This record gives sequence, C-alpha cells and structure tokens, in this order.
Amino acid sequence: MYSMEPTFGMRFIMLLAIVLLSFISFNAIMRKWLKVERKKFFLYNHVNEKHKKVDWTIRIITITTILLGFVINMSRDSIEWFWFLQPWVILAISIVVSETIRAVMERKYAENPNAYKLTICEILFILILFFALFKTDFFGLI
Repeated sequence: MYSMEPTFGMRFIMLLAIVLLSFISFNAIMRKWLKVERKKFFLYNHVNEKHKKVDWTIRIITITTILLGFVINMSRDSIEWFWFLQPWVILAISIVVSETIRAVMERKYAENPNAYKLTICEILFILILFFALFKTDFFGLI
C-alpha cells in the first residue's frame, strides 16, 4: 500500500513556489535587460497567422500522440511501457518544440528584435531548472 508523508503537501507547495518565483524573477530580469514588453499572462499571443496555424498543428499532434501513446501503453504490461509515450515526455517535447517555433517566428516577424532572444533564454532556463530538479530529487524536497 502506498502512502504519503504528512509533510508532502507543504513541501510540494514550497517547491512549486520556488520554481514559479525563480521563473518569474528570471523573466522580469531578462525582459528589462533585453528591453522586451511583458507578454500577457495565460494568453498565448501568436506572432502572425502562420504561427497560429503551426502552433495549432503542434497542439493537435500532441493530443493525438498522447491518446495513441495511452492506447499503446495500456495494451502492454506496465513494466513494458514505452517511456517516450508517457504523457509527461510528450508534453515536454511539445512545449520545447512549440517555444522553439515561437522563437523562430519572433526572429522573422516580431517588431522587437530581442523578443526571440527572450524566448530562447526562457526555454534554456526551464530546461536547466527542470534538469536540476530531477537530478537533485527536487532539491531534496520531494
């Protein structure tokens, strides 16, 4: 039987707060340094119609891949599941691809020439942060 420690919830909330605060701080510092306007929070602003179409194509492929991966992995024994068909792997790849496409579109079409640099820095920061989290067992919090 699985059970959680009584302090798990508090440590998890603290970890989320640390990650969120570090990302917000990094983003604010980089925006000021690169002189880029702040993006609207929780709204996905497409650079142009081409970007919108490509982004929606990536989203549809991601959803289809998650559903297909679920069906494939459920048809196998749990110890034989394909790791690359796990939803978290598919989502991580999708986010990196989507943000890379955003950087390319910003490089080609954005009014501010530094907008793509901010997007690339955000991608790298998130990758480094999550790699550090996984390699250090979430800094010993979980």
